[in-house]
Amino acid sequence: MSAPKKVVLAYSGGLDTSIILKWLQTEYGCEVVTFTADLGQGEELEPARAKAELLGIKPENIFIEDLREEFVRDFVFPMFRANALYEGLYLLGTSIARPLISKRLVEIAEATGADAISHGATGKGNDQVRFELSAYALNPDIKVIAPWRLWDLQSRTKLLQFAEEHQIPIAKNKRGEAPFSVDANLLHTSSEGRVLEDPAVDAPDYVYQRTVDPEKAPDTPEYIEIGFERGDAVSINGEALSPATILTRLNELGGKHGIGRLDMVENRFVGMKSRGIYETPGGTVLLEAHRGIEEITLDSGAGHLKDSIMPRYAETIYNGFWFSPEREMMQALIDKSQEHVTGTVRLKLYKGLARTVGRWSDHSLYSEAHVTFEDDAGAYDQKDAAGFIRLNALRLKLLGTRSKRLRD
Repeated sequence: MSAPKKVVLAYSGGLDTSIILKWLQTEYGCEVVTFTADLGQGEELEPARAKAELLGIKPENIFIEDLREEFVRDFVFPMFRANALYEGLYLLGTSIARPLISKRLVEIAEATGADAISHGATGKGNDQVRFELSAYALNPDIKVIAPWRLWDLQSRTKLLQFAEEHQIPIAKNKRGEAPFSVDANLLHTSSEGRVLEDPAVDAPDYVYQRTVDPEKAPDTPEYIEIGFERGDAVSINGEALSPATILTRLNELGGKHGIGRLDMVENRFVGMKSRGIYETPGGTVLLEAHRGIEEITLDSGAGHLKDSIMPRYAETIYNGFWFSPEREMMQALIDKSQEHVTGTVRLKLYKGLARTVGRWSDHSLYSEAHVTFEDDAGAYDQKDAAGFIRLNALRLKLLGTRSKRLRD
């Protein structure tokens, strides 16, 4: 690969990406454009601008963008229509953020005339795959520079030495090894590494940042109502809200009640197992509510088909194939299933759990007349069940007859 002339860097303003910024300048002698995305990570982003300017980046080459609404509307909500869980547990909080960051990296590269993009993901993780597969899907000619796979700065000591040699400010708390690494956005917080690497050891209390200990959560349950239209949440307690505002509000409610903690050992796409601590308070509440409204509005055939493809859909996102034809095909099926997923769900939030306690909809398929234990006024003739059972039993009876014949 020829040396890039201009690179758009996914830049957090932290020590690692600041070192990458300076390494790109010194290694390639190229111009660097920084891109910092506000995905709801809860950090002040303006310091990233000052840090980039300190490192010689021109003001017109510094991009700081609030992408929270786009993130939830165009990425999180479509995923939640599928009730997606990777390996039955993980709500894909990191996975779903990477395609959007890659999309903007490619768009900014086009707008600024850059011929390459760069990211700070390591060569051991999933994020390098997600960033790069997304980028190549959107621009097959883009160059991608992954410094962690290229440089010789493989120790904390060498990184700090490089920073000192190039006058990169180092915060006091960055000189020692951090106890664990964190990735955060509006959907979740992910913590892994160091003190969390032994899966036999309970995670320290200080790892949890968004949720109170369920045992210390309020002793009084809280009831909320979430309104849905075509599979997407549109209101909380009757108040219409934007997608990002809904998730923000649910994070507050879920976090207060200790909802959404997950300690998981997952299978990374690159082949190794990894232990992570995830906090997804709002997403956990939203998932329960979405399944609650689907219970009364989604036909069994459609619902079971949708559930059967969910693991494949979740794995597709986890592995970085958001911008793939198979994800788009599955999304079309999922979105078709949501045409009547409209109504309201009432949930009880209490001590780490979000539980559906009521659901209603003008699109409901639930018929009390058919399921009542009282007089159904002719809505259902119970005698019809005999023929239904005889027809479904026919092949089983034939199999049983053969087995008996062979035994005899």
